[in-house]
Order: sequence, then C-alpha cells, then structure tokens
Amino acid sequence: MNSPSHRFSVAPMMDWTDRHCRYFHRLLTRHALLYTEMVTAAAILHGDRARLLGFDAAEHPVAVQLGGSDPEELADAAAIAAEFGYGEVNLNVGCPSDRVQSGRFGACLMAEPELVADCVRAMKAAVAVPVTVKCRLGIDDQDTGAPLDRFVAAQIAAGVDGLVVHARKAWLKGLSPKENRDIPPLDYDRVHRLKRDFPDVPMALNGGLESVPEAVAHLETLDGIMFGRAAYQRPGLLREVDRLVFADPAPQITDEALIAEMHAYAVRETAQGVPLHHVTRPMIGLFHGAAGARVWRRMLTVDAQRPGARPDLLLDAYQTLVRAGRRDAA
Repeated sequence: MNSPSHRFSVAPMMDWTDRHCRYFHRLLTRHALLYTEMVTAAAILHGDRARLLGFDAAEHPVAVQLGGSDPEELADAAAIAAEFGYGEVNLNVGCPSDRVQSGRFGACLMAEPELVADCVRAMKAAVAVPVTVKCRLGIDDQDTGAPLDRFVAAQIAAGVDGLVVHARKAWLKGLSPKENRDIPPLDYDRVHRLKRDFPDVPMALNGGLESVPEAVAHLETLDGIMFGRAAYQRPGLLREVDRLVFADPAPQITDEALIAEMHAYAVRETAQGVPLHHVTRPMIGLFHGAAGARVWRRMLTVDAQRPGARPDLLLDAYQTLVRAGRRDAA
C-alpha cells in the first residue's frame, strides 16, 4: 500500500464503482487508485467471474475489494482476482448493511480481529499483490480506544500491507446503511493517533472528505486519502487530484475530449448489449453547478433510459450544456 497511487483513491462503493464508473474516473485522474465494488468471495468462486471481475486495462491502477470471513474461500477468491490482473486485494471490514451482517462479513468483523487476521494471512499466502483491510473505528457500543488498537495490531501481526480507516463507527443496530454514512460522528483525530501509534503500517483516511485541497493536509501524517460519495457525485473534483496530490503538472483532459472519449466508450459498450444509462450514470454529476447542469442530468438519467437510447445522446447533452453556458455568459 506504500505505492504512490495510494496517496489518493476512490472508495469501493456498492452499485456505484462498477467498471463503467472506473473507466470514466480514470479519464479524470491518471494516478488515483480505483476500487471495484465489493465482491463476495462466494460469488467469485461460484458465479460468473468474467462479469464480476472483468475490467478494462485502462483502469489501472485498480484494486478489488472482497467480502467474506472464511479464510480458505477468501484465499481462493484473492488468487482468482490476482490472476485477472488486480494490483491489490482489499478486505471489507466496514460495510454495515443487514445483508452483509447476515453473511458474517463487513463491519461486524470488527468484533473478531483474530478471524480477520486469519483471513489476511490466508490471502497473503495465496497472492503476491498487496493485501489490505478497510475498516471502521468500531461498532455499536464498542470503545474506539483499546479495541481498535487490538484490531490493528492483529492485522499487522498477520502481515497486512495497509489499512483504510473510515473515521466513523458503524452502528449495526438502529441505523440503516445510509444513516451509517452520515450520523455517526467523524473522528479524524483518532485515525491520526492510530497512525502515530502504528507508524510502520501504511494507513489511509476515508469518510466525509469533500475537497481535495483541504484533504491534502491529512497527508502530512497519513499515507493516503480516500474519497467516496464526493468523487462519485461531483466527479469533476478528480481533475484536481493529479496536480495537488501527485504533483503532476500535465494538463488535464478537456471537457470536449472527455465527452468524445466517453462517447467512443459508449459506442463500444452498447454494441456489446450494455444499456446506455449504465455508461452515463457516473457522469451525471460531472457539471455540478454549471449552467445547463439540470438539463444535462435529465438527459443522462431519463433520456438515457428510454428504449433505443443511443450513444449520440451524450454528444447532444453536452452541446445543450455548452449552449446554456453561452447564454449564461451573455
């Protein structure tokens, strides 16, 4: 996890960070690490691996996030993912959904640090790529002091290559997954203290980060910052990443070139039977706050889902936005 790409990453988000989203995000940042949605180990072992794990080589650097709690299953799934070409395997120990809890993985594993450590050891033995863990500060009434330290110490003993810490607790009882993203208070100081206490393990911060310039300050102490919903809902902020985080002064892709690239991608994907709105969905917030953004959003949501919607809709939506901008400037 100490590779340069870990300085900034886009969080694994269920139903959001699919391969179309990652392809789009890669056009906005050359260096950020991108993650898959969480994929359960059982699904990989028994399901359509090409559909679950397939990705475009342009997405690199890209990591896979696994869900599970059986060390042997996770080891086998990690080996398969590594064969597909992923550069990192991450274990989900942070998702609070009921479905995840019933499968005995996600945030409920914060209460079982030794089991998580066993999973890490098994995956480390099965792959040559880094194995990391994404966790919370704790769960329910669990104290965020000594129990979190014990959890981290157990993973270090197992050889974990890095931790991503969502700076909130997860409340498995009483809060929905959506509420768990906002209601538990953020505690960035606890993550910074964790890094000071365990300086030898690479550590990234996740949770509530909204602005790249403000988030960069965390890199004075931590090894990485991870953006979640902000990167998805306002993807334009990813344009700042290469310059501010990776000190890459190269010009960023223009709006015109970005739309042209995504149009070409949409042509390829729809020819393979992918519905257009699957490609356009991660682009909806691209022009957040710009004149014409409302029409852009409508065309990429409502119109893109109409039967027979074709990739040229992207070009039409962009031209509508440009005309709106000209009227606003006039």
